[in-house]
Amino acid sequence: MLRTVGPGGPIRLRSDSSWMVPEPELALVLGEGGAPVAVTIGNDVSSRDIEGANPLYLPQAKIFACACALGPALAVPDDWDAPFPIRLRITDAAGVELFSGETSTARMKRSPRELAEWAVRDNPIPPGSVLLTGTGIVPPDEYTLEPGHTVEIDVEGIGVLTNTVAAG
Repeated sequence: MLRTVGPGGPIRLRSDSSWMVPEPELALVLGEGGAPVAVTIGNDVSSRDIEGANPLYLPQAKIFACACALGPALAVPDDWDAPFPIRLRITDAAGVELFSGETSTARMKRSPRELAEWAVRDNPIPPGSVLLTGTGIVPPDEYTLEPGHTVEIDVEGIGVLTNTVAAG
């Protein structure tokens, strides 16, 4: 089973976690030398309880089967400095909205180009790699993803990434 799924693919929960959240993000597709060549939408599903237990557990909290969704399309921005509005909506199996929020890449401390430059500093990254830029929307502490929930991430100029949550 792969770690990354596309639009419509199931995002999965860790079987050893009790607190899972989506993390809607702008995703940079890197070209030769780490230069960003396109953008898409990323959902970096994360285990908050594993991540919070010890900072050294961050890889386990974020890297597992079907933990990341990408898509639905690649876009090449005319202006790499223009902000991308990001909207998140989570619904249950009946379509009832459980959480929604929005942010913008304008709130990021570093630009997408700066993030890409940092990622390849003393670190060879092959062309075609995808770099997630971080999230500005996290559901409240009392929320956790459950099987049957649907996560929709809408980024203007790219589209809507929709994935249903499956058990681990």
